[in-house]
Amino acid sequence: MKAKPAELILSLAVLILGIAVAIGTAQLSSAGGYAKVGPNVAPAVIAGALILLGIWLLYEALSGGWRNATADDPAARGEHRFHGSAFIWVSLGLIAQILLIDRAGFVLAQAALFALVARAFGSVKLPRDFAIGLVLGLAVFLFFVKFLNVNLPAGWLKPILGGAGI
Repeated sequence: MKAKPAELILSLAVLILGIAVAIGTAQLSSAGGYAKVGPNVAPAVIAGALILLGIWLLYEALSGGWRNATADDPAARGEHRFHGSAFIWVSLGLIAQILLIDRAGFVLAQAALFALVARAFGSVKLPRDFAIGLVLGLAVFLFFVKFLNVNLPAGWLKPILGGAGI
């Protein structure tokens, strides 16, 4: 059985990437200081993993093709047609979040994002979705602000949230 060109190219690309990372890692300082772990340890592990993966993929490609590869037929892969309206609703949610996060605050921006993404998935209950997004956004906000000490913008809810957030 002849190897597929795409499988060979990807296998060789992963192998070459691993070799390139290994060459770059060899040029890093190996002085570890107190911990005896230098700045070259993590890149060396990644380089080794990429080289092993590249060799494995190359073996698979040359010995009959990648096992359990995704089918070439879109229907067999479970792909669905593109839903333009869903894409627009998600895009609107992201734009709303970007525009609202500084002025309205994290919680309200996340509530708007949640409601618009829920609409993209077919929900028509915007007030309910906004309320769920508000509760989830508040939970995430409080977790980050109170437990992780990460300042997030409180925005219009600052009088309600008190000292939480910025």
